[in-house]
Amino acid sequence: MGAALLETVDVHKQFGGLAAVSAFDIRVEAGEIVGLIGPNGAGKTTTFNLITGVYKPTRGKVLFDGRDITGMAPHAITRLGIARTFQNIRLFRDMSVLENVLVAQHMRMGTNLFEATLRLPSYLRRERRIHERARALLAEVGLDAHEEAKATSLPYGRQRRLEIARALATEPRLLFLDEPAAGMNPQESVELMEFILKIRDQFRLTIVLIEHHMQVVMGVCERMYVLDYGVTIAHGTPEEIQKDPRVIEAYLGVE
Repeated sequence: MGAALLETVDVHKQFGGLAAVSAFDIRVEAGEIVGLIGPNGAGKTTTFNLITGVYKPTRGKVLFDGRDITGMAPHAITRLGIARTFQNIRLFRDMSVLENVLVAQHMRMGTNLFEATLRLPSYLRRERRIHERARALLAEVGLDAHEEAKATSLPYGRQRRLEIARALATEPRLLFLDEPAAGMNPQESVELMEFILKIRDQFRLTIVLIEHHMQVVMGVCERMYVLDYGVTIAHGTPEEIQKDPRVIEAYLGVE
């Protein structure tokens, strides 16, 4: 096993008397696609929030490429190379498709207020580059014909792709996808699987995804972790997870 790009050690999150996540340990190597599954309320999105800085763990550590990022602010974690999408799509509603991607690139632009105010040649060159890159990203996700459209005017599946394009604009090494197939029909789900594999290879990403759509998660993930009531009850390959009696019980119950 190689060096872990992402590792959590004994991560807990307590909300008052409720243990939302207990003793969560995950290890993700560079280039992997890893799934995080479990019934509703299992603690999956809370886990994403702990890793990406939305919540601070009650105890435990989050390590990214060997660096302790526990409790760091979300913008600092993004700058290190971790990006995410959300269970409920969070686009900038009043901005165009292109503007949504442009906004995400400004953290990498390296422009100071003086250059921007005077619109110096160095600023204009950077501005031109980020426009070119934003359009290239939209072409990669099949949205180049819609750059001037209002983000929320897109069909649901295309809004999902725009959210992923915006995450890619931050130049991540690790991408978290929170239920990317939610609301998609079977054909859209197949296209999403192909798309996830494509961006992993093209952008040299490591991907962790939460997904209830078993066709998607079994079709793209190399390994999986299963949560139930905040506790990891199983991890392994998709084939191992499908046969695990604890997983079957968590999803289907027992008589």
